[in-house]
Amino acid sequence: MGSVKDLEVIKKPTKNEVGIARFHFSDRYSVFDWGEMPDLIEQKGAALCIMSAYCFERLEEKGIKTHYRGLVQNGRLVTTDRLKEPCNVMEIDFVNVLHPTSYREAGKLKYDYSMFTPNLTNFLIPLEIMYRNSLPEGSSVFKRLKKGLKPEDLGLDHYPTPGEKLKEPILDVSTKLEESDRYITWSEAQSIAGLTDEETAEIKAILLEVNDLITKIASKANLTNEDGKVELAFNPQRKLIVVDAVGTLDECRFTYRGFHVSKEIARQYYKKTDWYKDVEKAKKEADAKGIKDWKSLCKSQPPRLDPALEKIICNIYKAAANELTGLNLFNVSSLAQIIDEYQKYLCEQK
Repeated sequence: MGSVKDLEVIKKPTKNEVGIARFHFSDRYSVFDWGEMPDLIEQKGAALCIMSAYCFERLEEKGIKTHYRGLVQNGRLVTTDRLKEPCNVMEIDFVNVLHPTSYREAGKLKYDYSMFTPNLTNFLIPLEIMYRNSLPEGSSVFKRLKKGLKPEDLGLDHYPTPGEKLKEPILDVSTKLEESDRYITWSEAQSIAGLTDEETAEIKAILLEVNDLITKIASKANLTNEDGKVELAFNPQRKLIVVDAVGTLDECRFTYRGFHVSKEIARQYYKKTDWYKDVEKAKKEADAKGIKDWKSLCKSQPPRLDPALEKIICNIYKAAANELTGLNLFNVSSLAQIIDEYQKYLCEQK
């Protein structure tokens, strides 16, 4: 079970063979690595499941291998074009997930990645890889720059400003299986994941192809693909495959007329709360003390969403699924109308 998806294992993977599993996309959501938040977003799971399945199918058409097997409806595997109603269950090829061992060194929490070697096969690569087509307000890049990251570390020749559109995408990378995701250099990513130079180059090439495809799909709904993340695995032949979910409002940061159409709406809401301040303090304290469970240091629990905003977020997920895929499986207003409601909501909060 994850913070937003439940995993049903049909057949366990072995060292040299993939298994079979099913993702049950839930209506839960998570922000700031907290895990399950106190509210549910109605039909969010089905919306994400269908968006991801649609993108997986388009990737397969382009020759990019994925772990996607199909959607499960009435006990049968179907493709998105056969759906008659929303679906929240996806069947996948299931690889091994190997967690690095944590330990303390000089009071700091460290991780042992020695199990990841160039000879290992059939496993989830312990990285989240990201593309950034722009740097909208709220991008983690600005926080990292304040902490000492240099523009040239990102391939930039100047200090960026919020809202800046990039001439070329930034390819970014972080850890995936640590207690809190940690941005790292590509050199460190290659080292900890046991990648060859050729594999690292191929990962970047796949990331750019995924970015290009999602940008085209998003444009059908008049959405701008600002940034997004992708996860990869090696199959038993150590060939790269795209895994987890892709092209959804949780994996990508989309905007519509400058307004966020993603989980960023909830992030922006919570950034104004005392709970968010407590989260940031707890993460810093845990890092300084080498404590793995930073949540145990957080002094408060997340408050519930404003019910009016919760409804808007719910409708945004459903409308985006309709318009990104063209399937129109959800009974909801157009995305343009819902963004108008969101704009009105924001004005009322000032």
